[in-house]
Amino acid sequence: MTYRPYEIHGEDRKSRWLITCDHASNLVPDSLGGTLGLPAEDMERHIAYDIGAAGTSRALADALGCPAVLSRFSRLVIDPNRGNQDPTQLMRIYDGSVIPGNRAVDAAEHDRRRAAYFSPYHDAVSRLADRHSDTVIVAMHSFTRQLRARAPRPWHVGVLFGWDSRLADPFIRLLNADPDLVVGANQPYAGYLPGDGIDRHALSHGRMNVLIELRQDLIETPGNQQAWGERLAPVLEAALAETISGSKT
Repeated sequence: MTYRPYEIHGEDRKSRWLITCDHASNLVPDSLGGTLGLPAEDMERHIAYDIGAAGTSRALADALGCPAVLSRFSRLVIDPNRGNQDPTQLMRIYDGSVIPGNRAVDAAEHDRRRAAYFSPYHDAVSRLADRHSDTVIVAMHSFTRQLRARAPRPWHVGVLFGWDSRLADPFIRLLNADPDLVVGANQPYAGYLPGDGIDRHALSHGRMNVLIELRQDLIETPGNQQAWGERLAPVLEAALAETISGSKT
């Protein structure tokens, strides 16, 4: 089977929703030797991919009846959720681990990885997003409960947004109505990075959007990924309905 740097789940679905999963995989393609020199245990950590995000993205796409675009390369190969001017697009050290295969990467190799992995993934997202004039983008991510030498993170769900919070505002309010959830607004990260996936595909086009961060220990198993996809879908639908009804008043 020919390698492709992205997967499209449910490509023929017609919904205006579009799920993206920038950090779906910890795969290092064969063209890079299948490894970046890290031990296997590091490649299973959050530094290599967003644990549980791929399965949750597929489950959410199924529940919403929409397509999902998922990366098929590790964020350590090149990070599709960073702009081209961001120095962390290609990481040389991350959460205490040095990435040997990135130590000596020069500008030419960086450009080659952009062309081979980064750009085809984003081209696929753009193609699906352009199918509707009113596409709504949900970027699915996950975060580790605790970085090395840092305090544990208390949130179950983080909701990230930039200057366009039309969808994020009602989504956060509806999530907060669940007493079992600890919800972070622009936690555990800031909601905007120039050139990131939401900036590239949503903000720059005026599309409604939200970025969801789920804590990784909550979505480690396929069953939990399925449950969270099914749990989030009706909340997103309700939040979108509020934006539509609000625009008519």
